[in-house]
Amino acid sequence: MDLYTLLREMADSWALLALTVFFVGAALWAFRPGSKVIHQDAANVIFKHDKKPGPVPGPSKEA
Repeated sequence: MDLYTLLREMADSWALLALTVFFVGAALWAFRPGSKVIHQDAANVIFKHDKKPGPVPGPSKEA
């Protein structure tokens, strides 16, 4: 058996299994019940220092 055939068989079987297990583990980690607060905080981080809009700089409309 040459090297290419050996690597091809490994990629077809064991690598696919390893990547599937990794994907399922990552999905379970992301959707675990305790992570809701962390995901809400990450989603709202762009609004953390949000201020109310003030006057727009530019020429006055009172002419």
